[in-house]
Amino acid sequence: MKTKHIDNPLTSQQVVDHYFLEHRAKVIDIAAFLDRVDRAGGMVSLGTDHRMAALYEALDVLSDWRGDRAGRILAIFSNNGAELTRSAEGVKGATGAARKEGQYL
Repeated sequence: MKTKHIDNPLTSQQVVDHYFLEHRAKVIDIAAFLDRVDRAGGMVSLGTDHRMAALYEALDVLSDWRGDRAGRILAIFSNNGAELTRSAEGVKGATGAARKEGQYL
């Protein structure tokens, strides 16, 4: 996925100074969510739930030190299939992450 580079009027240090606390809170929120999953019975997640598999894959992207993290994470959660769903029967709503080919139910 190609993204257009947009010049940032802020320096890296200014970005950190301005946005760090907001994003620190988001990371703590994710950690709290994962703790709740653990307390509710643990690793139901990776082996049986495509959303949790996508979340852990996205967390890996955050720590790989490569660029375009937002674009790559959006791709993880996106449905890139060419097939359109013919019916919404049995679908209660969006799940937030697409199942990949051959992935568990």
